[in-house]
Amino acid sequence: MDFAVQAHMLSPPTAARIVNPNRTLTSPTSTSLRASLSTNFLSPFPAVAASPEISSDSSYDPTLSTQPLSPGPSPDVESSPWGSAWEQPPPDLASYLYKNRIVYLGMSLVPSVTELILAEYLYLQYEDEQKPIYLYINSTGTTKGGEKLGYETEAFAIYDVMGYVKPPIFTLCVGNAWGEAAFLLAAGATGNRSALPSSTIMIRQPIARFQGQATDVDLARKEVKNVKTELACAVTQFAPGQPWPWSNVKLKKET
Repeated sequence: MDFAVQAHMLSPPTAARIVNPNRTLTSPTSTSLRASLSTNFLSPFPAVAASPEISSDSSYDPTLSTQPLSPGPSPDVESSPWGSAWEQPPPDLASYLYKNRIVYLGMSLVPSVTELILAEYLYLQYEDEQKPIYLYINSTGTTKGGEKLGYETEAFAIYDVMGYVKPPIFTLCVGNAWGEAAFLLAAGATGNRSALPSSTIMIRQPIARFQGQATDVDLARKEVKNVKTELACAVTQFAPGQPWPWSNVKLKKET
């Protein structure tokens, strides 16, 4: 590309600067690769002709910008509900059970478990007083492996709230319902107490271990007997019309 080099000359005011018309700033447009003026690398862009009509007072198009184009926001990718389990986020099982009004008792009756079940009962009643609440039971009561973990009062607290809330409570044994857990299974709404085929249900007398002075031991013994009588009375009420009165119900070690 040839550039015209002109020398500035002093001339009278009336004189005009003469430009050789045979020398222009234009170069033929070429689609082939050309060498860059600043470097020796090849440029992938075609050569652009420089027109002599371009001047410093030419109009500027504000719509043209020298900033690079942004790629824009990427579209949201929604995973298919039938995709692989590895591609899906892990489900929130606790929220799923709550959404379907399911209360799951899968541990021994200790204070923390009792508090959670009571809170769920009360809130589900606040949410809807007509829809039933489902209690799924897989628990060994207040004991586990012969070790005492809780007190019978935990089961009685749940039993009282089950009778207090307005929604009917449907109970289902999905594994084991032993001791106080069997008591809660029987506390469900009449006609809606059930168990899966391989479930085991066992009711037994309360278990207590204590030590101390003779007077303290005697008081604890009387308290355990009262709990046993109250438990037998409550279980009898779940089956009205039976020929055996509650006073004849005898809870053995394992029944």
